[in-house]
Amino acid sequence: MSAVSAFVFAPSPLLTVTIEAAPDESTELHVHAGGQGVWIARMAATLGLDVTLCGVFGGETGGILQSLIEREGIKVRAISTAGENGSYVHDRRGGDRKPLAEVRPRVLSRHEVDDLFGGSLAEGITADVAVLGGPHENNVVPPEIYTRLVGDLRALKVPVVADLSGPTMTAALEGGLTVLKVSHEDLIEDGRAQSEKPEDLAEAMRALAAEGADHVVVSRAGDPAMALVDGDIWEVLIPPMNIVDHRGAGDSMTAGIAAALARGTSMNDALQFGAAAGAVNVTRRGLATGQPDLIAKMVENIRVRRMTEPKGQKQ
Repeated sequence: MSAVSAFVFAPSPLLTVTIEAAPDESTELHVHAGGQGVWIARMAATLGLDVTLCGVFGGETGGILQSLIEREGIKVRAISTAGENGSYVHDRRGGDRKPLAEVRPRVLSRHEVDDLFGGSLAEGITADVAVLGGPHENNVVPPEIYTRLVGDLRALKVPVVADLSGPTMTAALEGGLTVLKVSHEDLIEDGRAQSEKPEDLAEAMRALAAEGADHVVVSRAGDPAMALVDGDIWEVLIPPMNIVDHRGAGDSMTAGIAAALARGTSMNDALQFGAAAGAVNVTRRGLATGQPDLIAKMVENIRVRRMTEPKGQKQ
């Protein structure tokens, strides 16, 4: 029996360099592949999926990036570009991240966009689930590539999970998503939710479903995530965890949801699995990382319960 597979769309992988303080007070240098698609792929591979990432790679940073990703057990469908990949250097010796340098990713040419689309569709066709991450900056790829890719994959009966915001989210909704995951901050910033109040978020979620998402999941930082599943609003409750680094928790949740759906679980079970992956991620350094056995055990501590909405809210 073949392994459950996932395709991850990563339009702008990043090379990340982090300066850390070692236990003996010396300095450590950590070099990793990053970017939303990479973080999603990392957690999906940790959860036992056979993961293929399709992204663009160019210049000196591109070659290093591809090697780093493959060393994590992730297959790479590399699209060559004339420009180099984006990168950043952060100093975390003081506890918080302090940006020292950043190289912005290059905008893809028309032919590079065509190659990225074709390679992504080729890999997505054979996957049990497709997961779409966003670009590091909105102008790297035209938003319409999301509409076409989502629409074609759904036409080929491939479930599509997307973790997006802004123009790329709107474009992906036009294609018809299986699951849209988005943060409440992004909904407010995009003008899709009036506030962080549950009733305002519920209204925004129903609007997103009307635009093309079968299910909608909204992460809410320290508050329970909300989900619109089959017309009902649910909240996802996790035990209070001591947070070491919150970055990567949302991408871990997205990967967990996708991994569960690829294995044929219900959406509510997928919410539990995704929340467990996100909860474990915040207890450690390293974006979208965690031990599979701990995540499996954490699932038992996640509760998904129906929310009581204000009268007249449910449609």
